[in-house]
Amino acid sequence: MEYVIEMLNIRKEFSGFVANDNITLQLKQGEIHALLGENGAGKSTLMNVLFGLYQPEEGEIKVKGETVKITDPNVANELGIGMVHQHFMLVDTFTVTENIILGKETTKGGFIDIKTAEEEVRKISERYGLAVDPQAKVANISVGMQQRVEILKTLYRGADILIFDEPTAVLTPQEIKELIQIFKTLIKEGKSIILITHKLKEIMEVCDRVTVIRKGKGIGTVNVSETNPTELASLMVGRDVVFKTEKTEANPAHEVLQVENLNVKDARGVQAIKNLNLSVRAGEIVGIAGVDGNGQTELIEAITGLRKAESGRVKINGKNVLNFSPRKVTETGLGHIPQDRHKHGLVLNYSVGENMVLQTYYQKPYSKSGVMNFKKIYDKARALIQEFDVRTPSEYTPARALSGGNQQKAIIGREVDRNPDILIAAQPTRGLDVGAIEFIHKRLIEQRDNGKAVLLVSFELDEIMNVSDRIAVIYEGEIVAIVDPKETTEQELGLLMAGSKKKEVGENANV
Repeated sequence: MEYVIEMLNIRKEFSGFVANDNITLQLKQGEIHALLGENGAGKSTLMNVLFGLYQPEEGEIKVKGETVKITDPNVANELGIGMVHQHFMLVDTFTVTENIILGKETTKGGFIDIKTAEEEVRKISERYGLAVDPQAKVANISVGMQQRVEILKTLYRGADILIFDEPTAVLTPQEIKELIQIFKTLIKEGKSIILITHKLKEIMEVCDRVTVIRKGKGIGTVNVSETNPTELASLMVGRDVVFKTEKTEANPAHEVLQVENLNVKDARGVQAIKNLNLSVRAGEIVGIAGVDGNGQTELIEAITGLRKAESGRVKINGKNVLNFSPRKVTETGLGHIPQDRHKHGLVLNYSVGENMVLQTYYQKPYSKSGVMNFKKIYDKARALIQEFDVRTPSEYTPARALSGGNQQKAIIGREVDRNPDILIAAQPTRGLDVGAIEFIHKRLIEQRDNGKAVLLVSFELDEIMNVSDRIAVIYEGEIVAIVDPKETTEQELGLLMAGSKKKEVGENANV
């Protein structure tokens, strides 16, 4: 039999908004099939229909040739369909094994048989090269490991068909390589994979076929061997996309942000930032390159007031703001696109409109004598939604109902619109499609060209190389080098990021 999954003419609506408009997707046995589309194109919706989280208004689903009705995820599990969601569904305080067996516990004499379950988890982990410790607490393992726990959860339930929703959005380059290896092992073992992604490089590297959807409609399915990234990008966004960021030479002026001898501890009380020095000038973009976990988070949190620093100085326009409250730091001219959009970027239950004024709601014209002016708030939100192409049914929609990429565009709109003197952009394009990435890069460069300072923190090396005017490499909480993107290579940056090559950070490097 050729197809293990057939989704035929699937239509899904949400109170009049058509998310999937008669889409067809067919998955062959033993293939990795990419589902490609812009943020908000309807990819996750389509897969949530397949996994039983949503019921379609029209269309037919066949599993191994049989027409089925997938009324909930338990039915999907019974049919051998498993899903690894973009935002993991794990209980932090439970162990790996406890998370994996949750809802499918093996009992012995009325008690949960944790020992047998651990043994089973260990076996599956070894078989697929997942290298997960069954007894580790989820709170203590890396994001990449948490994802492997999610994969194990589906395999433990006997899945033959695995759906991955943006699986590499939160991973480091090394973890991405390991995940691709895991995909190949899964296919060898007879599994079939649907991969929701907008990373064209990954599709070219690992997928057999790709189905493209645009604004809820199916554009078609192509063989990866017969296409290229440029063609896929234009199929996805409906126009040609420029991969190389267009920008003129920077004209840096005075220093806007100065970080001097900064020392910061992480959540465990371990020194994460050690005597760090860094400056960003008006009219330039400084990129911070580094492997995740080398102090980037603590540095950003100390600058923005989200974390107390031990010692040092953080000056914005010459004023020391170290250990000020986040609002006080913001008011001195700082904008912040946070790396965790759910934790620090949005209040998910608030409307898109309310989220657009989170930094300014207490100021005129949005409030007067403590009373909020909702007409002004929603007028502003409508203008930003249009300017930043935030795909939302309306400005009154709760932020949690938007796709990850559109949540990101809402945050970027809010922060850029305030026109801050220094904009800190942490993973600004994480989970965004190529069209949206191109748009965000343009906006960052626009800020720079308007004489503003931009600090870009990203794990995407090509983003750092493309957008930055100077690159500061962070390793184990220290800036180990400042390099010019025009005079370095990804290989050299990789070595610096791994700490295996040190460059002298001299007086002339403008640290």
